[in-house]
Amino acid sequence: MNPLIKALKPPSIWLKNNAILVTAVRNHWNKDYKPGPYPQTEEERLKAAAKYGLDPREYQPYPDDGQGSGDYPKLPLESMESRDPYYPWDNPELKRNFNEPLHAEYDLIREDRYDVSAKLRVPLWGMWAQFLGTMFGTYIIYRLLDNVKMFHSVIPKQYPNNGKTHYTFDSDE
Repeated sequence: MNPLIKALKPPSIWLKNNAILVTAVRNHWNKDYKPGPYPQTEEERLKAAAKYGLDPREYQPYPDDGQGSGDYPKLPLESMESRDPYYPWDNPELKRNFNEPLHAEYDLIREDRYDVSAKLRVPLWGMWAQFLGTMFGTYIIYRLLDNVKMFHSVIPKQYPNNGKTHYTFDSDE
């Protein structure tokens, strides 16, 4: 047999037990976590809980309000920054376990984004006061100084030969 063809043949473990390959690929496909239709019966609710790896007592879907969430689980709003850093996570960089469903707002509550449980240093009314004070203060300064024009001083243009024509296009020379 040609050594190149022999090298390209898959190992026999793939042929005998392809569960390793299927599991490695299947557990990382997004189509498995695509929300299905909203569960109408208890049987559909139990299937959806099993699909997302949740206990049926913990599983609660988002309300069927037309937003397209379907059977996706309504997980508690907990920032990754709020999670225990000393817990033995499967993926410690993201503080996640293997096959753990993501929150619908995962892009907002990642550790490098917003911490929903953090107490604000400045209350919301203080933030609005700072913003409006800056905007109105800048506008008032603009209106007060609108009549005071600032520009560079300009002297009259200096032409050679006291403004008389100093060039000619005649080729009489």
